[in-house]
Amino acid sequence: MRWNSHHNFTYPRVASWRWGIALLVAAIFGAVASGGEQPAGDAKPVATHWAFVKTGHPQPPPAHDSGWVRNPIDQFILARLEKEGLHSAGEAPREALIRRAYLDVTGLPPTPAEVDAFVGDASSDAFEKVVDRLLASPHYGERWARHWLDLARYAESEGFKSDETRPNAWRYRDYVIKSLNDDKPYDRFVKEQIAGDEMWPGDVDALVATGFNRHYPDESNARELFQRRQQILDDITDTVGAVFTGLTVACARCHDHKYDPIPQADYYRLQAFFANTRAADDLVLLPPGAQAEYREKQANWEEKTRSIREEMTAIEEPHRNAMIKEYVDKYPDEIRAILVKPVQERSPLDWQVCWKAGMYLEPSSPQYLAPTSAIVGRLKGDTKKRWEELKAELEKFAALRPADPPRGSGVVETRRDAPKTFLLKHGIYDAFGEEVQPAFLSAVTPAAAVIVPPSDVTTSGRRTALANWLVSPDNPLAARVMVNRVWQYHFGQGIVRTSSDFGVQGDRPSHPELLDWLADEFVREGWSMKKLHRMILTSSTYRQSCIGDDAARRADPDGRLLSHFPRHRLEGEVIRDSALAVAGLLNLKAGGPSVFPELPPGTPTHGGWNVTRDASERSRRSIYIFVRRNLRYPMFEAFDMPDTHESCPRRYNTTTASQALTLLNDKLSLQWAQALAGRVLASAGNERGAQIDAAYRLAFGRHVSGDESRLIGRFLDSQIAAENETSSAGGPLALPAPAPEGMKAAEGAAFVDLCHVLMNSDEFVYGG
Repeated sequence: MRWNSHHNFTYPRVASWRWGIALLVAAIFGAVASGGEQPAGDAKPVATHWAFVKTGHPQPPPAHDSGWVRNPIDQFILARLEKEGLHSAGEAPREALIRRAYLDVTGLPPTPAEVDAFVGDASSDAFEKVVDRLLASPHYGERWARHWLDLARYAESEGFKSDETRPNAWRYRDYVIKSLNDDKPYDRFVKEQIAGDEMWPGDVDALVATGFNRHYPDESNARELFQRRQQILDDITDTVGAVFTGLTVACARCHDHKYDPIPQADYYRLQAFFANTRAADDLVLLPPGAQAEYREKQANWEEKTRSIREEMTAIEEPHRNAMIKEYVDKYPDEIRAILVKPVQERSPLDWQVCWKAGMYLEPSSPQYLAPTSAIVGRLKGDTKKRWEELKAELEKFAALRPADPPRGSGVVETRRDAPKTFLLKHGIYDAFGEEVQPAFLSAVTPAAAVIVPPSDVTTSGRRTALANWLVSPDNPLAARVMVNRVWQYHFGQGIVRTSSDFGVQGDRPSHPELLDWLADEFVREGWSMKKLHRMILTSSTYRQSCIGDDAARRADPDGRLLSHFPRHRLEGEVIRDSALAVAGLLNLKAGGPSVFPELPPGTPTHGGWNVTRDASERSRRSIYIFVRRNLRYPMFEAFDMPDTHESCPRRYNTTTASQALTLLNDKLSLQWAQALAGRVLASAGNERGAQIDAAYRLAFGRHVSGDESRLIGRFLDSQIAAENETSSAGGPLALPAPAPEGMKAAEGAAFVDLCHVLMNSDEFVYGG
């Protein structure tokens, strides 16, 4: 048995007496893990649970403190505070507020000039202008794409033992960034990711968007393709259910959901929408007109070089066939029988198997196992000499051959006819129960799905039907779930804290009327993410100080009532970007293939990690660092980057020694401190007080206080003395680069120590 993150057991095939024991243990453990909210023997919840009921269009309560209320969000929050006998903490200092907004919206700290401009702006809409500027920044998409990529279990490798690279996966990351920056309506965003290839086949972005369902981990060495296909379908079903409906549908894979009204049949009905889906890692990303031009040029080159290529292929073929045979012979008999079956005799499921194997047998596939480069090494003597002569002849026609088009990874339909879907007993891939048809979750929409694809398309139309339902008025979950996620990322926790579990065992909303009002407003405003952000950011609720009074902390220790702004730590990616930014080292180049920064010495590089040679490229934003499933970038892993084998609805902040050691001892951390020190000392002059204040302004966005300045002065004196002792003993000095003219070495090294301290402080790694 394997315990997975969805609180569900996955069972191997075992003897029947073992099944009894396994099921008993599962039932007992499941009851303990659930918290026991529903006693054993209770009837299943009916679909009157709050999450399944339409919003009801609540109205904001009347505001008794109209001076504090800036928009309807504040009316809901204030009404609850008054009910609990609490009051607001008041507005945060302007320096703190602008730093909070910058880090929240763009993931980068404000410059001293930007802070000064805001602090000095006496207009009533000064903060609104800051918010509008931030939402219009290209850095907004880079910041908020990271949240979505966590949900999409985005990675650029397969996972498991081999962890092979997926060369074009990064295009999905760029698609998400662009979609957010363009304020693509969320309903369109959802539809593109579920069925972009069906709904907008000529739209390059829509093709790349289907990468959402390509981000499953996959064991390339697994030869039982039926089991492997089922594992992929399970992953897609679980992820779509959690991300777009906020429900733990995975718990219904092996049996009826123990708490929510999701029968096991619903799980496989939902899965049936994807039964005809296959991976496509060679999507041609050209508009129709450009594709036609490419094909014409390619055909011309092929015609002119036909005889040369045919002779080269004849030389290569015996070796290629041997490699392919060696690979195919490792499949079970039933798989090999399908691969050699005549095309006209293949069933829809046979086609699925052929495509899965074909990922390694098709020359256009990135995973092709017999490329020419592998064949050439096998050639010998005159045969190799002749092949090289032919290659030289072929190269004379290079000018005629069009450049390879950009390619992407996503999913497409195998054929128009979909394989049958069966309820699987205990979730076992070959334990077939009754056949099921595609249908929506019965707790939300009891009516069956109606799927009638147009006669002129080659797809089943199933995913189109699902995409339309997910964001339809009949489904109250999609809007609620998304506005709750946005709220969570702004405040550290959602109105519903279990943001991918709106079921009976999930948390109840702290402000249910506010959640429903936001969902209604989100849809009414055209599913605009930026309008939703703006409403939250410009509320008095968001602008509050993070310092609440003792009474509020006693009454609301978790900060759910929002009597003050809940301070929360930044993610590892934002900490790194902030350090690079204040050090003056951040490369703001956007998009394109991912980069590989250097790793700490001794880090095992599962699957490969070829460090990018250009140091400037290595200092690009963290969103552009390569995501390998079996090797999370160590700094991000220390700061709770999720396991990309599954969807992550919320990062949980831990406090560990490795975090402090990473920021304190890592070579890069020291380099950032040196660069910050050099930047400050080059601009602040020779007066110590000005130098300290400049360092504070860059690191924290505020001026240093008098007490802090005196304390730091004593710190610098002690560090200078220590540096002099170290240097006299022959020890190294960590000097800023470049060192200011006329500054003694020990003074420069002490200032590096100060900058190192600032970048290690709570104030630097918290965004409140």
